[in-house]
Amino acid sequence: MSLLAPPPAPPRIALGDDDRMKKFRLRLTQVLTTLVTVLATAWVCTLGVIPAIIALSVAKHVLVAVLVMGTGVDAQRPDG
Repeated sequence: MSLLAPPPAPPRIALGDDDRMKKFRLRLTQVLTTLVTVLATAWVCTLGVIPAIIALSVAKHVLVAVLVMGTGVDAQRPDG
């Protein structure tokens, strides 16, 4: 009875050094965070004037943080 060796692993393809998936995940995170922020703010605005003012203030800060994150201000710079 002979033993067979497993076949060699297939060559890896489509593994470049581009970061398209990373950019896609970042964009998806931004859209989801924005959607949740807007919906939560709209819901809190139905609770009254004071909660609405607080919610709008918090939402403004969150949305600005999402915008800044998307512009790449906090991204690490390549050495060189």
